[in-house]
Amino acid sequence: MSAVEKPFLMLVEDVFHLSRGGIVMATGRIERGRVRTGDGVELIGFGSDALAHVTDIDVGGLRVDEAGSGMNIGLLLPGAVAGAAERGQVLAAPGSIGAHTAFTADITMLPKEHGGGDVLTGEGLHVHVLAAAVRGVVTLPRETDALRPLHVGAVTITLERPVALEEGQSFAVRRHGRAAGSGTVTRLLP
Repeated sequence: MSAVEKPFLMLVEDVFHLSRGGIVMATGRIERGRVRTGDGVELIGFGSDALAHVTDIDVGGLRVDEAGSGMNIGLLLPGAVAGAAERGQVLAAPGSIGAHTAFTADITMLPKEHGGGDVLTGEGLHVHVLAAAVRGVVTLPRETDALRPLHVGAVTITLERPVALEEGQSFAVRRHGRAAGSGTVTRLLP
């Protein structure tokens, strides 16, 4: 890995259980970094912290020794992660990213005609971050009664399940089945 290259991170979009020897293929897009056959990877999100070594890399039905940022690939992993792997998690270089359930963020609400609406403390939103979609409960600052359409505001969001998060990461929010706004993680909370 070069000095400017960030550690490997891949969004898990699907998981296939292969018949040969309990091997699992996690497919998705590499968001950053590189991965090579034999590299250790960590499965992050939804309460999992499984570690595995990449047994093979599949790119369009061809086996390759390494893959990099922007590529859609399949990582073949030992069956130890079979029960834990699911869409919405990430595979990453071990220790490079953590899973969290609470964070502060700045969110921008869409106009009312595009799905924005008043958001109150205690309201549930669907938070879409990386490949995960998780319900989250919003807490507004004491001096704010509601976050209204076209407004930008600081909020705290508590998720039902832990997902891979980093400061500066963008996400989208939906309410009542419609796009409602977008945000940026400003601080991860313990």
